[in-house]
Amino acid sequence: MAVHSSFVPITINPIKFGTDGWRGVIAADFTFERVALVAPIAAQVLAQEYGNTTNSRTVIVGHDRRFMAETFARTAAEAIRAVGFDVLLTETFAPTPAFSWAAKKLNALGAIVITASHNPGSYLGLKVKGAFGGSVSPEVTKQIEAKLDEKLTPAAEPGKLEMFNPWPSYCEGLRAKVNIEEIRQAIKEGKLTVFADVMHGAAATGFEQILGIPVKEINSDRDPLFEGGAPEPLPKYLGKLFGVMKEYRANNPDSLSVGLVFDGDSDRIAAVDGQGNFLSSQVLIPILIEHLATKRGMTGEIVKTVSGSDLIPKVAAHYQLSLFETAVGYKYIADRMLETSVLLGGEESGGIGYGTHIPERDALLSALYVLEAVVESGKDLSQLYRNLQEMTNFSSDYDRIDLPLASMDVRARLLEQLQSQPLKEIAGQSVVDCNTIDGYKFRLADGSWLMIRFSGTEPVLRLYCEAANLDEVHKRLNWANNWANSV
Repeated sequence: MAVHSSFVPITINPIKFGTDGWRGVIAADFTFERVALVAPIAAQVLAQEYGNTTNSRTVIVGHDRRFMAETFARTAAEAIRAVGFDVLLTETFAPTPAFSWAAKKLNALGAIVITASHNPGSYLGLKVKGAFGGSVSPEVTKQIEAKLDEKLTPAAEPGKLEMFNPWPSYCEGLRAKVNIEEIRQAIKEGKLTVFADVMHGAAATGFEQILGIPVKEINSDRDPLFEGGAPEPLPKYLGKLFGVMKEYRANNPDSLSVGLVFDGDSDRIAAVDGQGNFLSSQVLIPILIEHLATKRGMTGEIVKTVSGSDLIPKVAAHYQLSLFETAVGYKYIADRMLETSVLLGGEESGGIGYGTHIPERDALLSALYVLEAVVESGKDLSQLYRNLQEMTNFSSDYDRIDLPLASMDVRARLLEQLQSQPLKEIAGQSVVDCNTIDGYKFRLADGSWLMIRFSGTEPVLRLYCEAANLDEVHKRLNWANNWANSV
């Protein structure tokens, strides 16, 4: 009998670091062989960058809860040890910020974290954190990429490999930053009910370890396929949380409740208020600024990315806090934190960090501050948000869509058109200003804005809009979608 076989070619992408690490499809791009190649090179570059200041030869290695993440972490640890570095390998999954915290707290050269953050379950990745407790700069990751063709020689004497638990020190550090007892008592006495959707990710057990009491944790089991979705804090993935909170609200109409959502490695956050409304960081950042400035008396610069809500600068101005705007990407916020005194820095995709912490977005710390704001005010998040809108005389809605393009050639044509034929009018509104710090952010005559931004590594067009209401937002996004398809 004749046997016919067919071969389907698999595209294996080069190892390339993006805005926060290298990511790839498991078994195609992300393999044990490649992890064993990248990890020791990253350790050597960390030693070149931070060895003189830390006087250390130790590298932290951590992981999230993705498919075989602990096995990939062990592979990375053994490869780093083989070239002469000492390794502290986590004995359990933990949030990425916990490993950044450990790198700084333990005076290590840095941390290698096996995680693909909010990507779908077919992906894994590797993040590199510096001795200072945050993501290394693009210059550092370019050094790693440049050395990938070099052959490493095993050390005459391998380093030591020890296991450690990152949770206790990290939790202790977070507890010290909030009024933990007040939060704990509000939950124990039934004044506040907390729902935590950990999206099958690394924030699982986090609240219980920090607070010492249970909360209503959702999606806490390990599911490397993320129920066929992705561990990203977006409404389309939160059906279970919305349902549970709706049922609770029906039975407890007068009780304060908060839903908190964590991405796969717990560095991004979103929330659901007691009325069942989804709150992105566009809403949470202004609430947190108000809370930290008034209840905690904290000061410092507010840092926002160019895609952040207009409510952020208005609240900052009300409390006489200076504002600094960056390109999209938390690394730019972290850079600013290393340069000056920052109160809070945040991005529209859910990353929020604090100058009194490490220069790293941290969803669990943000969640604790959100709980503190609710407990100390006695108000639902929806009321806190309305108060800010009234205070600033500003209200808006926001949305974003990611538009796949047919090819990088289409991307090039769109970019060329934006450069050679600047847009004068969008959805019937004249363009009054264009900010090109990252992409093209068009300010329109009615005060709304539309931002067109290209992915640097794939044929994707990212469209962002803030306007007076969702109808106006979607009118502008649809206009941009049609414009992109017409070029």
